[in-house]
Amino acid sequence: MKKTLLAAALTVGFFGVAQAETSVTLYGIIDTGIGYNKVEVGDNYEAKKVGLINGVQSGSRWGLKGTEDLGDGLQAIFQLESGFDSSTGFSAQDGRLFGRHATIGLQGESWGRLDLGRQTNIASKYFGDVASPFGASFGQANVGATFGSANTVRWDNMVMYQTPNFSGFQFGVGYSFNTNGSQDWDVDNDPTSDDNDEGITTGLRYANGPIGAALTYDQVKNDVVDGKVKAWNLGLSYDFEVVKLHAGFGQTKDGWIGAGNFGAGAPRADMYEDGLEANLYTVGVSAPLGAGKVMASWAMADFDDLNGQELDKQSIYSLGYTYALSKRTNIYAYGSYADNLYGLDDAKSTAVGVGLRHQF
Repeated sequence: MKKTLLAAALTVGFFGVAQAETSVTLYGIIDTGIGYNKVEVGDNYEAKKVGLINGVQSGSRWGLKGTEDLGDGLQAIFQLESGFDSSTGFSAQDGRLFGRHATIGLQGESWGRLDLGRQTNIASKYFGDVASPFGASFGQANVGATFGSANTVRWDNMVMYQTPNFSGFQFGVGYSFNTNGSQDWDVDNDPTSDDNDEGITTGLRYANGPIGAALTYDQVKNDVVDGKVKAWNLGLSYDFEVVKLHAGFGQTKDGWIGAGNFGAGAPRADMYEDGLEANLYTVGVSAPLGAGKVMASWAMADFDDLNGQELDKQSIYSLGYTYALSKRTNIYAYGSYADNLYGLDDAKSTAVGVGLRHQF
């Protein structure tokens, strides 16, 4: 149950001084299930796991968000959101206390909102739910498994501005001084000191009636490693009420924002890969079924050859269903099969699961 606290009362309790009206909301999601995952690479590698799965439809989290009325339509806003693994209780996002979100900002009905801090990029906000019925959810079925820049990409040190909604249109732009971790100093006569991954994210979305559309662009560069990766995405959807259609197209160049296992099957921690290019495609459909919804999608990453190494087309086929037990609780089931995962010949992954999600 959402709990709204009046900050005026809190302020009186702590400081004895009445302040402008403030609201603070405690919220969260717990998502846990049972799943199976099997990964094969030719005849040389096979691994599988059966057990509890966490955060499949929605990452398990708890958070606080609030506003303070500053007058003349201006509000101060904040949001703190902590992710956790519901199967173990451990913190997610590399152990950050508020790893999912940590921002403070200002907003006004006439001019939009400005947020400062750790938050998702524009592609993750605008693209996923338009291009795919799975959005940025359901593990391997996640649209971000193909469109990496929309893979719930969170950047530290971000300044982001978003306009109000104008007849269905909204524009956003953001800049990160360093996408991961504290910002490095730029020391004179030391070209290796300024080792920051600087990020630019921008996009435009439209939602009006049955039509949805999104166009996004993201770029990350690092002067020390001389790397610059760029990605853009275009998503479209149309809701016929009895069925909703989704489609997306995009490209990534000189790297992969948000994911990556490329080259001889070895995992890569670095998003930069000079010469790595891919065209990205997805189509999907969702339809109401009783108190639930059935979802299906196909997504493909068509890679160019990388430094003489031939990369195959990655294809992911996914099917899922959600069923509402109440306004806040639902059950779900999904299955997903990936072929030539990350462009590697004969690399396959099969994932299935059922779960329970509760929102408060």
